[in-house]
Amino acid sequence: MGKKDKKKDKKDKGGKTNAARMLDQKGIEYELMEYEAPDGFLDGVSVAHVTGMPEEMVFKTLVTVGHSGQHYVCDIPVAKELDMKKAAKHFGEKKMEMIHARDITQVTGYIKGGCSPIGMKKPFPTVFDESAAGLDEIVVSGGRVGLQIKLKTEELLEVVGAGTADICVE
Repeated sequence: MGKKDKKKDKKDKGGKTNAARMLDQKGIEYELMEYEAPDGFLDGVSVAHVTGMPEEMVFKTLVTVGHSGQHYVCDIPVAKELDMKKAAKHFGEKKMEMIHARDITQVTGYIKGGCSPIGMKKPFPTVFDESAAGLDEIVVSGGRVGLQIKLKTEELLEVVGAGTADICVE
């Protein structure tokens, strides 16, 4: 798996994202996978299918806010659902909820459907579902709709300062 650099051209929709730039800066190897999103958005399961990746390997990034007002990032397999009680307990919050879609860009610097755990405006406490620990490689959003990044799981966890925990609905 090598780093795939793309020069800005007509096929490259806007050049490198913050996520790719951050991985470059840290010297982390990754693979960019582009896909078509004709309506401007695909759900995570559909993204896994169009990229040819197993659903268990493709993680979606969910941004939450705790009772304290602190933002948290939870990454879970695309076919799973976040258990808010488990996530709140993990972060030591009384309760948590998803942030409003309209607030995603302001909080993270990314848009809905293109939110990567890598390279957000500022680092937030982040946790991946415990299933990530059993994966050699993982796929997350590349920082825009139509772009995924595949990299070694341990390197992703290190670069975003994340651990793993049981945070999905059974």
